[in-house]
Amino acid sequence: MMNSYDEITNAAPVNPGNSTLFLFLALYLLVLAFFILLNSFSTLEDVKAKTAMKSLTATFSPVPPSTDPTALQAEDSSASGQAFQETVTGIFATSLQVAKVEIVQPGKLMRIIVPTDALFQTGKAEVREAQTQLLDRIVTTLSGRPPGMRHDLELVMASRFVTDKDLSTGRNMELRRADAFVSKMRERGVPPDSVTVGVKPGDPDQIIMWFYVRSIDELRDNLKHLKTAQDAKAVKEKKETKENTQTQETEE
Repeated sequence: MMNSYDEITNAAPVNPGNSTLFLFLALYLLVLAFFILLNSFSTLEDVKAKTAMKSLTATFSPVPPSTDPTALQAEDSSASGQAFQETVTGIFATSLQVAKVEIVQPGKLMRIIVPTDALFQTGKAEVREAQTQLLDRIVTTLSGRPPGMRHDLELVMASRFVTDKDLSTGRNMELRRADAFVSKMRERGVPPDSVTVGVKPGDPDQIIMWFYVRSIDELRDNLKHLKTAQDAKAVKEKKETKENTQTQETEE
């Protein structure tokens, strides 16, 4: 029986080719395991990326354009109103630099304050000839109404009142100037229903022009509410008059 030393000594020599094969196989398995590990990481990250993309899509998904006719009409009206205000601003900026322009409601309402002597001849109820071109440009702008819309001008003259309700005695200058302005605008071809005038207490050296952009339906609703308020006021005044009459009869 051979001892361990003899077994080791007499063992067949190892073939160098077999060791190279074993080494190559080990390296191959190691590389394969490495790529399997990378693939598992890649799959995990891909799932995470898809999940994140779904979350972003749900949060920031684009809103489709509205097809509601009412919304589209409102957008068109707003754009048209702002274009009207820009045109009016340009008119007064080039023709009457002393005017003060204020946008009260974008696309709907604007106010322009003009020195009285800049529009009318001093001490007279006559529009200055130099402002004829200004009136022509205003008439053109008021006449350019989009379908279903109105461009309106309200001119307010200021006057010194004797009381809160009564004008100063006689046919005062402010009333005559208001009439002259309306007549001049109608001569230039303004739509008859687009210009109104009024007189209020205040500084007669200033004129206030209100430019409105409103739909026909809106104007109709305003008139309906105004009529309702007037009817309610008339009923109230009639009731108060009747009560006062009954009180007087009782006292007598």
